[in-house]
Amino acid sequence: STIGLYCRFKILTIITFKDLNMQIILLGAPGAGKGTQAQFISKHLNIPQISTGDMLRAAVANKTELGLKAKDLMEKGDLVPDGLILDLVQNRISEADCSNGFLFDGFPRTLEQANALKDREVKIDCVIEIMVDDDEIIERMSGRRVHPASGRTYHIKHNPPKQNNIDNETGEALIQRPDDNEETVKKRLSIYHEQTYPLFEFYKGLSSKKLPTNYVEINGIGGIDDIQLQIINNIEKLR
Repeated sequence: STIGLYCRFKILTIITFKDLNMQIILLGAPGAGKGTQAQFISKHLNIPQISTGDMLRAAVANKTELGLKAKDLMEKGDLVPDGLILDLVQNRISEADCSNGFLFDGFPRTLEQANALKDREVKIDCVIEIMVDDDEIIERMSGRRVHPASGRTYHIKHNPPKQNNIDNETGEALIQRPDDNEETVKKRLSIYHEQTYPLFEFYKGLSSKKLPTNYVEINGIGGIDDIQLQIINNIEKLR
């Protein structure tokens, strides 16, 4: 029953996330629901969610030595090299809030970065991949409509407004964000698969006794609680 599932979910949450130290990489295509699950894992494992974008912005804002180097490169329009990114990552995970572990969100992005993490002996306990078919993602993202002023989000199929393309509360027009255009979504998915497929193979095949890594595939289609329950059950197996 629904009540039984909810109770089981709450009990597992309490049991699973007590006194765990976990270093996790979360992978998932754009629109797979990775952001929602990243927040859930971070909160319930009590570990920081780390993205390279947030990390770069913080380093620049704090005017650290590495942050200033990154700022100089970005102002010139240059890409921040992997070596500098890895230095920033190692500095970040050495901070006190990472003593219980951390969650990498959107990092590593490339096989080169994954190999560099391994070479630097950054221990990763678990790689979690949220799996959603491309057709489902295209439908999810291309069907989204947004009220720009408030950020309210609708979906033409799953959560339509009362009037077509009109915000329920203000009567103002809804828009489709450029990133949600179907052709743009297809292009983003193509780039994601090209960059990330080697990561899947790398972590699935990683069997080093020195740096063992578990690879977990999560079905990303279904209710949020159902997906979270899958994550809980898989993390519980690693205890």
